[in-house]
Amino acid sequence: MSLGGVKNDKMKEKISKIREKMKSEAVKSHEALEAFRIAYLGTKGVMKQLFGDLKEVANEEKKEAGQLLNQLRMDLEAVYAEHKEKLEQTEDLGSNLDLSRPAEDVNIGSRHPLSLVRSEIIEIFSRIGYNVSEGPEIEDDWHNFSALNFPPEHPARDMQDTFFIEKGKEEIALRTHTSSVQVRVMENQKPPIRTISPGRVYRNEAISARAHCFFHQIEGLYIDKKVSFADLKQTLLYFAKEVFGEKAQIRLRPSYFPFTEPSAEVDVSCTICNSKGCNVCKYTGWLEILGCGMVDPNVLEASGIDSKVYSGFAFGMGVERIAQLKYKVNDLRLYSENDIRFLKQFTAG
Repeated sequence: MSLGGVKNDKMKEKISKIREKMKSEAVKSHEALEAFRIAYLGTKGVMKQLFGDLKEVANEEKKEAGQLLNQLRMDLEAVYAEHKEKLEQTEDLGSNLDLSRPAEDVNIGSRHPLSLVRSEIIEIFSRIGYNVSEGPEIEDDWHNFSALNFPPEHPARDMQDTFFIEKGKEEIALRTHTSSVQVRVMENQKPPIRTISPGRVYRNEAISARAHCFFHQIEGLYIDKKVSFADLKQTLLYFAKEVFGEKAQIRLRPSYFPFTEPSAEVDVSCTICNSKGCNVCKYTGWLEILGCGMVDPNVLEASGIDSKVYSGFAFGMGVERIAQLKYKVNDLRLYSENDIRFLKQFTAG
């Protein structure tokens, strides 16, 4: 056997022993990992020495020996990487955890102010026995107008600019109020009836700080035997105090609606200036919040309810209006522009 062969056999033996040793190395800390790297892969490590011994191997066997050394180096690098990954996964993260450190802020989402007010109004009326009824936003003429005492060519139809939709000979439209839902309830439910109807309504109006082509209403209906105007007034006073505070007062002004008789507009004492007078209440000390009245007997009869036996009252309010007074929002357009700066003001605390 040539001298080179002897040298090559010795190198193979060294490589075999190194493989066995590197597999038995216990690396349980970053210090041990660094020691492993220096011992095997460092500038004065095992691999550096083995490549130095390569010059003593016969020329015809250097290729084989070089391939063995390159493979050993790759295996050592793989073992080093494996140890490093295990350490990163299993090291004790709690040792660096400061339990006294304040927690990071968590961004909490916001509910829309109209949703907040809508939910509050529903909850207030649910406490006195009102349930929630809903209906379609696209309505026929009967439910949106005729059943509510709006006969054809009646001038009261001009009070509301309507978005009409063509559908053959049938006249349908986007509902102008949620009173249409009340008609459906009266048609399908026998008295006593105590319900509120929240929903979106549409009117063909120019968009401005004080008006919009769509908005949200909540209308209430109570029908039973011997229902009086006094019941209506006490119900609305209870509502005003629940929303605006115990000191809130209301006043009723005569008005006109086709579906109620008598009818009234309801004002609440201005919460912004404590009724002293400001530019919001136009220096009157009062703010209009809703319309109401006793259900017209014609409306009861149109829905199959005997007006000689039953009576009732109805009221309707704009959710935007209540939210405007509650949160002091002076521009209705803010509700539908999705400006994150506006919505963040209503983030839950």
